[in-house]
Amino acid sequence: MTAKSETEPEAARVAVPAPAVRLRGAELSYGPRVLWDGLDLDVEPGEFLAVLGPNGSGKTSLLRVLLGLQPLSAGTVRIAGAPAQRGSNKIGYVPQQRSVDATLTLRGSDLVGLGLDGHHWGLGLRRRRERRRRVDEVLRAVEATAYAKRPLGLLSGGEQQRLRVAQALVGNPAVLLCDEPLLSLDVAHQRRVSNLIAQQARESGAAVLFVTHELNPVLPLVDRVLYLVDGRFRIGTPDEVMNSATLSELYGTDIEVARVGGRLVVSGTDEERCHVHEVEQA
Repeated sequence: MTAKSETEPEAARVAVPAPAVRLRGAELSYGPRVLWDGLDLDVEPGEFLAVLGPNGSGKTSLLRVLLGLQPLSAGTVRIAGAPAQRGSNKIGYVPQQRSVDATLTLRGSDLVGLGLDGHHWGLGLRRRRERRRRVDEVLRAVEATAYAKRPLGLLSGGEQQRLRVAQALVGNPAVLLCDEPLLSLDVAHQRRVSNLIAQQARESGAAVLFVTHELNPVLPLVDRVLYLVDGRFRIGTPDEVMNSATLSELYGTDIEVARVGGRLVVSGTDEERCHVHEVEQA
């Protein structure tokens, strides 16, 4: 048997991709008010993380930190291995559904295209062809081709939100941030938009951070939950977080979690501090 040469190179190591989002020792405070402190969080590519909690707990502020719009008070934040920064092409953003003036003539395909070149002017012919191809591709993926040439102001809220998802995805982001994207949508559109985000993100390997009060349409899609309350937080699977013991500890009062008629109902004795979730179980 021939002895292995000492100069023979070692087998190449398999590269481990960086988390799509990494927070270490993260703190965000405004004067004496601490929204959250000591937050360590890794969100892996393709993972769906629901960000929950009452109003004022820092959910949207967390998205602002990841978007590079709000500096941390302490700690570090990295997106796909790089520091968070404003205007990062590694992030796609789906905002809250909001009303649009019926006279707005911006077409669906124009809105989606802004996700590629909203900050560019004077595109060359080749760039225009590549842009058109990518816009058409993502419109097909979200089943919104029928809205491409229609003015945004004439579309329903669900149709508009579908286009905003396409706009967020068109640049192939590593991270998809969703800030209450289901507000003002009916139940059917909530489910369609939620499933669309989860499906497209997982196919592309993008991580999803989904801020919501509407647990019903998203819980079957969720891998983990980040629950924020009064400067405290818990991270875990839905079963690990959405239970009486964990939520009672977070809120500092008795919280009851029960399944009623196929729904998960979370309620507390102090209604001013605790909101109620009704979640249909898969």
